[in-house]
Amino acid sequence: MSETQTSNSIIHQLPPEISNKIAAGEVIQRPSSVVKELLDNSIDAGADQIKIIVENAGRTLIQVVDNGCGMSEEDLPLCFERHATSKINSVEDLFRIRTMGFRGEAMASIASVSQVLVRSKRPEDDNGWEFEVWGGEEKKVVPAATDNGTSISIRNLFFNVPARRQFLKTDVTELRHILRTVQYAALAYTDISFEVVADGEVIYNLPPQSLKERITQIFGSPYKASLIEFGEETSYLKIRGFASDPKLAKKSRGEQFLFVNGRPFQHRYLTHVILSLYDAWTRNNEYPFYALFFEIDPSKVDVNVHPAKLEVKFEDERSVIQLARSVVNRALNNHFQVPTIRREEDPFLSDGFKANKGFDSGFGFKMPDVKRSGSGEGFSFPSRINSNPFKGRGDELSEQLYGGSSFDFGNEKEGSETLNPVEKQNVATDKSFWQLHDTYVITQTRTGLCMIDQHLAHKRIIFEKAMNATEAALPSTQQLLFAQTLELSASDFNLLKELHPIIQRMGFSVQLLSGNTAMINGVPADIEIGNEQEVLVSMLHQYQELGQKINLESRERLAVAFASRAAIPRGKKMSSEEMEALVDQLFACEQPYLDPLKKPTIVYLSMDEIQSRFR
Repeated sequence: MSETQTSNSIIHQLPPEISNKIAAGEVIQRPSSVVKELLDNSIDAGADQIKIIVENAGRTLIQVVDNGCGMSEEDLPLCFERHATSKINSVEDLFRIRTMGFRGEAMASIASVSQVLVRSKRPEDDNGWEFEVWGGEEKKVVPAATDNGTSISIRNLFFNVPARRQFLKTDVTELRHILRTVQYAALAYTDISFEVVADGEVIYNLPPQSLKERITQIFGSPYKASLIEFGEETSYLKIRGFASDPKLAKKSRGEQFLFVNGRPFQHRYLTHVILSLYDAWTRNNEYPFYALFFEIDPSKVDVNVHPAKLEVKFEDERSVIQLARSVVNRALNNHFQVPTIRREEDPFLSDGFKANKGFDSGFGFKMPDVKRSGSGEGFSFPSRINSNPFKGRGDELSEQLYGGSSFDFGNEKEGSETLNPVEKQNVATDKSFWQLHDTYVITQTRTGLCMIDQHLAHKRIIFEKAMNATEAALPSTQQLLFAQTLELSASDFNLLKELHPIIQRMGFSVQLLSGNTAMINGVPADIEIGNEQEVLVSMLHQYQELGQKINLESRERLAVAFASRAAIPRGKKMSSEEMEALVDQLFACEQPYLDPLKKPTIVYLSMDEIQSRFR
């Protein structure tokens, strides 16, 4: 190429330092990407002990130490050359890949945006070797005293690409991504011991163990008695794994794992299929745990379809999905003792009618004819709502609404569905309330009808209470008669640790203990007694979910998450006194017409609009 280039040529080859940084943009997106690549190399090296050390969520240091096969003096520099690998020798090898890594791009990409120090020793060598690469600039290989295996330290990630460093999230977020990467490796290779140390604190210390024990140790003891095992083997494919009981479903994603031949992968449709099998037992936007392991002839799956090796392509994708659905569906049905029903058993029902009686998997297994549990299950309306902390302003506005004077409803155009606070309407003197489908509080006004969404209204009330509590010198906390111990996953515990000051100011009294354990001593007054642990865990998951949808500061996002979880649900029957208290407190809020996420809490229907429906 260089021989054909002339002084007039506008096309030229990029220098290695630039091309490596471009490759790093595809392969190394954040510290967890580095951890993944290093773990892949350690596993491919045959290690059965791997230790991961991180500081400042990987910004300052990522170190992976293993007892694998090690590298020679000649191999160390080659390790950082682009497209240099020990795992591919011919084109045919691309179609039967069994190793985690294979492209030979990762180490060169990592070295181009960090300061790398490698020490490695093979068992047959008398001494080990040390090699440094700083921002792509290599130094000499020198002898070093080190244990068998490889220790690689990545310091100051993106030090020479400051723009990339600015796009990194908070330490808790980045550490959560690192822990998820380790979780994938730890679930796929239960015969390997993993130790994770973050800023001097041991997060995971996982010995070789069974898959069920590994899941329990990573995600907490509640999983031990709530895992549903499944498995199936055909001539084409073998499937095995565990799924959780629906009662452990969470509001945020993150505990759904797919593997093929030990390699983690993502598959949107397959994930949708598995989650849909839980629809009869979970509420909307709840995600159960599952770990599915596929074993298949490597020639039947292509792992080289994504720059970061996140996706794979099956030769017969339809069969893989159908078998996975059948196996998991059968395991769930057995767990819940749902009888197997075959379509042919009832000749009197048409296919169309039978489709409405349950979900047919196509393999002779049917989902039960069970309605999705309503969000009101297991909740009760807090009696403390009748105590009005905004009494002065609330009574005044309540009188405006119900006392026969005028109330400011907004610049409402005829036929408008949402309440606008400008046009004045005289309302009835009778404080009468009705509930529509245990969801909406309805009251008549002199000129129409007012409907209030009980869940959104209570969410607004609790949100403002929580925000005010964070600004108060002494937050209002109701102490529990008996403190409650809560065991969390490592990622949830680290999130709780980050949010702990805000949570304390909101009225929670939570003590952080060792071993990812917290003790709840007190809670805000809006939480129903007996529901404290569930509210706190759900609040953490809701906080994570909100971070992907809206851009709010931590205090506001946490208040929204708390309000979403503590607010009375739709489907909860309320007494007249509770409805009256809800309305009084709503109109005592700073912004009574919208919930914290800007959804309308109140809808007003004028008499003109109602009459127009009968013309």
